[in-house]
Amino acid sequence: MEMGCIDMMNKYAELIVKKGVNLQKGQKLVVTADVECASLVKAIAKEAYKAGALDVIAHYVDEDITRLRYEHNDVDYFKKVPDYLVELRNKYALEHAAVVTITSENPDGFKGIDPLKMATYSKAMHEQAKTFYDHLDLGIDRWCIVGAPSLKWANKVFPDMNNQEAIEALWKAIYHVCYVDTKDPLNAWEMHRASFEERVKTLNEMSIDYLHYTNSLGTDLKVYMNKDYLFAGGGSFTTDGVYSFPNMPTEEIFTSPDYRKTEGVVYSSLPLNHGGSLVNDFYIRFKEGRVVDFGAKTGKDVLASIIDTDDGAHYLGEVALVPVDSPISEMGILFYNTLFDENAACHLALGKGFNECIKGGYEMTKEELYKHGVNDSFTHVDFMIGTKDLDIEAVTQDGKTVQIFKNGQFVI
Repeated sequence: MEMGCIDMMNKYAELIVKKGVNLQKGQKLVVTADVECASLVKAIAKEAYKAGALDVIAHYVDEDITRLRYEHNDVDYFKKVPDYLVELRNKYALEHAAVVTITSENPDGFKGIDPLKMATYSKAMHEQAKTFYDHLDLGIDRWCIVGAPSLKWANKVFPDMNNQEAIEALWKAIYHVCYVDTKDPLNAWEMHRASFEERVKTLNEMSIDYLHYTNSLGTDLKVYMNKDYLFAGGGSFTTDGVYSFPNMPTEEIFTSPDYRKTEGVVYSSLPLNHGGSLVNDFYIRFKEGRVVDFGAKTGKDVLASIIDTDDGAHYLGEVALVPVDSPISEMGILFYNTLFDENAACHLALGKGFNECIKGGYEMTKEELYKHGVNDSFTHVDFMIGTKDLDIEAVTQDGKTVQIFKNGQFVI
């Protein structure tokens, strides 16, 4: 690896540690990654110890071995998570460890695998490692998802390049959208944080009743807000008052709608990569908040497995606003990875909502959040709906109509 590449990776690692999870002195850090990403894991570990980490624990996975596990076991096998994995995760939560997850999966890595097996395992993990996921979902512990290239992912994104060129191009793209290629990435992220604040303030002061989405794909959807909704953007505070960025990159302004009231139909604008399987050209129809119909040109069984995760997966947990001129959108790269593609287009998410997206949410239990209209589920799956002709109108609680988006762009 050339010196310049090493320097960029070190800057990326420092950014992840100091801004992504905002690691505190004496805190443990848990990093989960595919074996192909070992160089980034090591760079993160070095930066974490520089920042005063008590310990850095690396958990490596291998996508090929994971696929073999799904191929050679029936669905019942995945209903029970090994006790040691559950105990490890719950122990990390009780110790308030920070968590970094590096995404690098091959978009076609689990093509042909029964999606019910993956959905069953995901649900089982969330049920059985409840303490771990509650600490992340309720803003008690900090987490951050970041990207790093794998060869198969790079080849999917840049099919006309040779292996080395594709890897280098994907690294370059990741560094660019995460502002690693700026003079001072740490300061760039502070400026990025500030850029969200004015629009967030405007939206939170509008007393929106519902958002009405329309475009030429056929989307005609009304998404109703909770009475005490809060939009957020950039990063968020954990309950101990520490600010961090759970996603790198991030270009979205988002909130959790009232899961009980969504009406209409929405069409996807980009493919959805879920667990290494692609869903393409799909639609979802809602009535009284609940999914009542859906279809897809490819991957309908994958979409069905998402919706059937639990009852909460039949409802929306997030609505996110992203202009078509976002830095990621302007690159014109389809990443086949939700972490990146969701920041190129407006999107929605089926499943769990966020406690930070309602007034007083940090002090509420899951049951109280649900009663107030914030959805609960074992899953949270984003899908992209933004287009160059997307219009969004906000109808306020006093009956006024305000244009929020026109032709895919903010107009507020």
